[in-house]
Amino acid sequence: MVSRADRSPFAEWLWTVDRYLFAGFVILMIGGIVLSFAASPAVAERLGIDSYHFIKRQAVFLVPALALMLGVSALSPRMVRRVALVVFVASLALMVATLFIGMEAKGARRWVMILGFSIQPSEFLKPALIVLVAFLLSEGGRRPEVPGSLFAILLFVMSAALLVAQPDFGQTMLLMLVFAALFFLNGLPWVAIVPIGALGAGGILAAYMTLPHVQSRVDRFLDPSSGDTFNVDRAIEAFVSGSWFGRGPGEGTIKRVLPESHTDFIFAVAAEEFGILVCLILVLVFTFVVLRGLGHAARDTDPFGRLATAGLMVLFGIQSCINMAVNLNLMPAKGMTLPFISYGGSSLLATALSMGFVLALTRRRPQASRTDSVVVSRLSPAKLT
Repeated sequence: MVSRADRSPFAEWLWTVDRYLFAGFVILMIGGIVLSFAASPAVAERLGIDSYHFIKRQAVFLVPALALMLGVSALSPRMVRRVALVVFVASLALMVATLFIGMEAKGARRWVMILGFSIQPSEFLKPALIVLVAFLLSEGGRRPEVPGSLFAILLFVMSAALLVAQPDFGQTMLLMLVFAALFFLNGLPWVAIVPIGALGAGGILAAYMTLPHVQSRVDRFLDPSSGDTFNVDRAIEAFVSGSWFGRGPGEGTIKRVLPESHTDFIFAVAAEEFGILVCLILVLVFTFVVLRGLGHAARDTDPFGRLATAGLMVLFGIQSCINMAVNLNLMPAKGMTLPFISYGGSSLLATALSMGFVLALTRRRPQASRTDSVVVSRLSPAKLT
């Protein structure tokens, strides 16, 4: 045990970090490895590679992801802002690079090769952008002469333009939702909500009218007979096959024909092999993490910490809900990972960075008591000398 009298950096971190929140993240990380064992061998066999190829790569990324989350969680709020700025600039540059030298997959350029690893810069852009927008909005509220809202909008427009150019409309919509949530939490007047909502709805309608693949996905969701719904049909079949208690580890069969079973549809694999009860437990862990993070945000007296923590948890929660909803055919199909669970090095590292920011911003820090403040304020300059 580490004594409270211990003043070492580790002891300080241990006694100030939210250990329940940290434990929730670790549980999800471990769950990702377990579900990778269940889902990825079938995909590897279809591709003609080593059955444990994806498991090994996920395990390789897990160690630096955990180290990254621990390291970032030890930062001060000021250092969180600085790291976010560096990550944002680097991600922005890499996203521009993907348009020219990025790897093309399914008509999109979202990945770039760095030292033999494929990196998806947009995954790292999201948490960095949220932290910077939170800082700009908080500075704008504290110092009226600073056009924080304008700068925040400019950063979002740049990011959204690069996402659309890839194209990646799912991530664009996700960022738009979190961006709107930050403005709402910052005190956006109710009269401004309607025009902003109308603008968002107009963007969705424009994407539906002008982009064939978006139109196809929406049409297949509204009318399954209008196109191929193989993926979603197999996902629903996996839930039905697994029932409450599952078929057992390694006993799933639908994963052998379900594309992207180790990424977008890993929640369905969990249902077939481990049962709906395990899926509900997984949902409870996600819910606990999000609500605990939002609880910290609600109690934070620092505007930057409040907005940044809330924004990061909203991002985490909405992305999780989108992935699960697609698996359950509750919304049109969209390739979006389940945080900490789905296979993917970029997703795992970026989520670890994001939640490291949350742990850093929610650490307990000494604050002057009200009594001390009153005493200091009553002391005259003569007495202070």
